[in-house]
Amino acid sequence: MAIGDGVLTPAISVLSAVSGIKLKFTGLHDNYVVIISCVVLVGLFSLQHHGTHRVAFMFAPIVTAWLLCISGIGIYNIFRWNKCIFHALSPVYMLKFLRSTGIEGWVSLAGVVLSITGVEAMFANLGHFSPLSIKMAFTLLVYPSLVLSYMGEAAFLSKHHKDIQEVSIKPYQVITCHKAVFWPVFIVATFASVVGSQAVISATFSVINQCCALKCFPRVKIVHTSSKIYGQIYIPEVNWMLMCLCLGVTIGLRDTNMMGHAYGLAVTAVMFVTTCLMALVMIIVWKKSIITALAFLILFGSIEVVYISASVSKIPEGGWIPVVLSMIFMGVMYIWNYGTMTKHQFDVENKVSIDRIVCLGPSLGMVRVPGIGLMYTNLATGVPAVFGHFVTNLPAFHKVLVFVCIKSVQVPHVSGNERLLVSRVGPKEYGLFRCIVRYGYKDLQQETCDFENILVSDIVHFVETEEEGPLRPITGCSRQFTDADSEPLYAPDRTFMDSTKKENTVHSLCKDESLRILEAKESGVTYIFGHSHAKAKKSSSFFKKLVIDIVYAFLSKNCREPDVVLNVPHTSLLEVGMIYYV
Repeated sequence: MAIGDGVLTPAISVLSAVSGIKLKFTGLHDNYVVIISCVVLVGLFSLQHHGTHRVAFMFAPIVTAWLLCISGIGIYNIFRWNKCIFHALSPVYMLKFLRSTGIEGWVSLAGVVLSITGVEAMFANLGHFSPLSIKMAFTLLVYPSLVLSYMGEAAFLSKHHKDIQEVSIKPYQVITCHKAVFWPVFIVATFASVVGSQAVISATFSVINQCCALKCFPRVKIVHTSSKIYGQIYIPEVNWMLMCLCLGVTIGLRDTNMMGHAYGLAVTAVMFVTTCLMALVMIIVWKKSIITALAFLILFGSIEVVYISASVSKIPEGGWIPVVLSMIFMGVMYIWNYGTMTKHQFDVENKVSIDRIVCLGPSLGMVRVPGIGLMYTNLATGVPAVFGHFVTNLPAFHKVLVFVCIKSVQVPHVSGNERLLVSRVGPKEYGLFRCIVRYGYKDLQQETCDFENILVSDIVHFVETEEEGPLRPITGCSRQFTDADSEPLYAPDRTFMDSTKKENTVHSLCKDESLRILEAKESGVTYIFGHSHAKAKKSSSFFKKLVIDIVYAFLSKNCREPDVVLNVPHTSLLEVGMIYYV
């Protein structure tokens, strides 16, 4: 629903603002309004690649001018038409309204909710702006301006009942009687509608970025546009996808009433889900009591459920749009996650024994070639099946082979000195290692050319320290990792370490191995990726064949490859094709 909100917000904001021109040119055809709106939308999405900071710097004066404008107009209308409108702040009038109107008043809440739309995007914009800046801007400027604006409109409507339908769509209808003011307000309103869409677009980028980190969305290109604020990102594929959907909604509907129904349902659904998740955060993260979390959920959730129930009644009148969009996005995310987890399960169940492969070496004619091979795998333990497929078809691998496993952990960031976990696979003479590279869900999963040097340095450090002294942690950039085929986290005290002669022998062997690793580095580093293709078994159901053979295959073919995401040089890339049946 949040992604669907990113489609609907720009469409309804821009179209409703541009529609105000018909108040001056009553004979203007709707097609021209739609064309102007589409041009504005294309311009809006074309600016996104400049980054949140630059776009916000350009848009901030517009937002400030718009808020001051609507608050000034609100104050003018209050004193001009009805000075007693401040009484409307009392909730008593809301209860009287609902009691007197009954079902009609309940249905009208689907339109009333549009007065608070936009705040549901603030949670995602925490990645783009600091919490303090959002609190100050909303409390000191945005909220007071909105209250004054709506009270001004209410004061105007108390004397102009015939304009109620129009003002619900065009808030600057109240100043049409002042010809000198209309055009400046119209221009500022049009620009402000563009700015208002910016928050939801950047929020969509943040949501999809975290979905990618959690393996719930196909891999996309993530561009970090700020060197100071990590959350400021730009996703080209998502940006142009949103633009096409916005243009489709604008051209297809051409009606702000239907867009309003769709928009209201999307916003209320996002708010309610956010409230439910916040209750879980209070229990799991903040360690609050269940009673406190339930009180929070009942207090805010009950209000949101009332608005959702009113918005659901508008599904036949345009509310179906966010439902369809959310179903499509959820289907894509579910299928991608299902295919990814199925592939991981296949790797876990088909791990190969490195001892068996080495024992078969003479019969296969296996040789060790100079250099370092980095084989990427999803497994944190064991040897992946793609390696066995590789050596049986091409019986040769590098003198130093490192199984690299990239993992996203449930913390925002992982510091550089805790990112790499190095361990040994099999006996020393095999020259096999494992390196687990850990990223937080907000970290950029892309390594520069220094990654090779850092990795080799950590492996050398591991080799030189794994036989040192009694139980003590390994210091430096790397940490040792424990699994079924690796050395323990701490090197145990060996009895032969008491002998100075044998100590020197061990150190000499470690130095020799370190030199062999450095020599292999000089021979070159090769990146080995498994290019796996999933296929459903012949006995699988039609639905599973549709999901795996068509949808997941399409997503895998058109998303960004891991080597592109990790910025692997193509001259050093080796892909191993493999088909697995699920």
